[in-house]
Amino acid sequence: MASYRATTDWTLQASPEDFLKGRYGRGHTLSFGSGVEVPGTASHHVVGNKWAAPNAVDPEEMLVGSLSTCHMLTFLHKAREAGFVVERYVDEAVGVMEKTPEGRMAVTRVTLRPAISYAGRAPSAEESEHLHHLAHEECFIANSVKTEVVVEEREPA
Repeated sequence: MASYRATTDWTLQASPEDFLKGRYGRGHTLSFGSGVEVPGTASHHVVGNKWAAPNAVDPEEMLVGSLSTCHMLTFLHKAREAGFVVERYVDEAVGVMEKTPEGRMAVTRVTLRPAISYAGRAPSAEESEHLHHLAHEECFIANSVKTEVVVEEREPA
């Protein structure tokens, strides 16, 4: 078993009266067990640009990025095991947030759109689909969420 750590640190920058009215910045810092620190915020889609911090990542973006990264790392492993040499993998992933049938907001679908370049023989469409299926089945993050994850491989630029 492994454990992972993240510390979220936020401090009120306005008076308590403004806080109670919802008028406060959502900017914060995320520190990870690896020592990496990134600026975080609420999504501007949720709280508007006035309260979202500029140049910061929001939870929804982190979810999409986490799914994309996990799928890529697992795909690279599966491609290597199958004898393919991946030279580059670029994913332009997109997540959609909408109301669920229960009326709650959720990231309901993430579409991964990887463009993959190979050295030597590239997998056939069927082999590539199989590798993506294996990667999805073994991706720790995909196994941790109920969001639908779709892979639409595209041609490398």
